[in-house]
Amino acid sequence: MSIVVTGATGALGRLVVEELLATVPASGIAAVVRDEAKAAPLAARGIELRVADYDRPESLKDAFRAGDRVLLVSGSEVGRRVPQHTAVIDAAKAAGVAQLAYTGVLGGPDADFQLAAEHKVTEQLILDSGLPHTFLRNGWYTENYTANLAPVLEHGAVVSNAGDGRVASATRADYAAAAAAVLTGEGHIGAVYELSGDVAWSFAEYAAAVAAATGKEIEYKNVPAAVHQEILVGAGLPEGFAAILVDVDEAIERGLLATTSGDLARLIGRPPTPRPSRVPGGVPGATHRPPPPRAPVFLTLSRSAIPTGPYLELPSCS
Repeated sequence: MSIVVTGATGALGRLVVEELLATVPASGIAAVVRDEAKAAPLAARGIELRVADYDRPESLKDAFRAGDRVLLVSGSEVGRRVPQHTAVIDAAKAAGVAQLAYTGVLGGPDADFQLAAEHKVTEQLILDSGLPHTFLRNGWYTENYTANLAPVLEHGAVVSNAGDGRVASATRADYAAAAAAVLTGEGHIGAVYELSGDVAWSFAEYAAAVAAATGKEIEYKNVPAAVHQEILVGAGLPEGFAAILVDVDEAIERGLLATTSGDLARLIGRPPTPRPSRVPGGVPGATHRPPPPRAPVFLTLSRSAIPTGPYLELPSCS
């Protein structure tokens, strides 16, 4: 029996592996990866590599063993995730795994935005399979915002169509710790966890905190959905991609990503990454002004936190 992490070289999967290594011998961990060469550092640490591809169901027949505890990290290719996840579920069932944990989306069946649709279908597929399961309904990643500070700083504005909606985000590391906890602990079969940060922040607070951290003038511009769509497309995003982001903001305005259930803190045995008490140095032009009240954690900035890459990455639950 092994603890198996799919997508183990991805942004979330690699953090889950790191969490597991703190309490589980490397010989007890298996990593399902598409690119064996990319996963070489894992193999060098004694982790078993199982090469498979969500898009090639035949490659998954040897990815799992009877009694394995498996984490299915949701795929990142929107529109293709149902057949990909189906292939994993079928392979896990055929192998007779002892647990299939799945990283879904906060709210589960109640999440009515586009990005949630495939997660809801996947949860039902798992239920229909009869597999012993655990649902990890991840909220929004803090990194969906901290990884995209470049345009905010360039234009001096946080642009959204989320109105006064709030987001109870947490870091990938927090969600990874939760996944490791259910894979190594007992009593999680059949459980559903609504995972999020303990504090829900607004975009106005986000803008104020970026300003405080950098010493730059940053404002929050709430714009109509159609205008936001035009801005995103004008910045080079495909129309479909932009529509997903606009739809998520509308969900935020409706309060669908503001849930603070406390499940994440209970699973990891600590509060999710806390808000900063001060702003460290290292940000070009930072003036060390104190952060505003309730400043979210994502504004503990360093020079490396300010990217020069693309305007946005697709917010994902994986």
